[in-house]
Amino acid sequence: MQYRTLARTTVSAVGLGAMPLSIEHRPDETQAIATIHAALDAGVTLVDTADSYHRHADEAGHNELLIARALARYGGDTSQVLVATKGGRGRPGDGSWTVTATPTHLKRAAEASAKRLGVDAIGLYQLHKPDPTVPWAESVGALRELLDVGTIRAAGISNVTTAQIRQAHQILGDGLVSVQNRYSPAVRDSEPELRLSEQLGLAFLPWSPLGGISRSSLDGPSGPTSIGTAFHRIAAERGVSPQQIALAWLLARSPAVIPVPGAGRPASITDSARAVDLTLNTQELEELEDVLPG
Repeated sequence: MQYRTLARTTVSAVGLGAMPLSIEHRPDETQAIATIHAALDAGVTLVDTADSYHRHADEAGHNELLIARALARYGGDTSQVLVATKGGRGRPGDGSWTVTATPTHLKRAAEASAKRLGVDAIGLYQLHKPDPTVPWAESVGALRELLDVGTIRAAGISNVTTAQIRQAHQILGDGLVSVQNRYSPAVRDSEPELRLSEQLGLAFLPWSPLGGISRSSLDGPSGPTSIGTAFHRIAAERGVSPQQIALAWLLARSPAVIPVPGAGRPASITDSARAVDLTLNTQELEELEDVLPG
């Protein structure tokens, strides 16, 4: 496994997006825990979750509790695993996603997440999405308070613009360590946010990093799933999966990038983790540069 910098520490260059283990079409718990354990076996030390990763209205925190159980049952050392969770979104149980990022809600949500994860302080807590009904500075200010009282050790923001990144950086200073936006072979409109993150020394965690290779379950599909693109052709030439090519391409975009592909089966995360050992050559990167699946 290769490593990259996040939250003043190092984590695996590819993380595990645990959302598929708790939402619609989720696997049973035995398979879900096996998937998390497979990630750890592959050297993954970053697990991405959120209090809103659940299916039914009455099971908030399902994914966080699942991760806590999986870590407790793992036979190896988990002391270097960073569990990054998020607050500010909800699921009323009808398949939709809501946004609530008032300071009161975020502070209560962070405390609840820490309890579910069984930690004194959350390693990385991310504001899941800006709330259009709440001034951005107030939502980010709640993260500042959580840092100051020690509920969280580091803060991140997600689904944000460059202006929001700059304002959050002013408020949080070194407490801000990451940005998590949608970015993939099919969806590249967060390039400015990626470059600003790189400039500010922030990790950039693409969510739905396999968009165009596979679909996302959050906020609708991230792009058409296609065959016959350069990603698929190069994968065939290399004898690897298109998912590995997509992740290797993301890793080559910037040293700030740490993809967190979702997985619902042990084989999926084992395959994704192998992308860290795949180096694309200049010609391959040029061929992938302007490719948009369609």
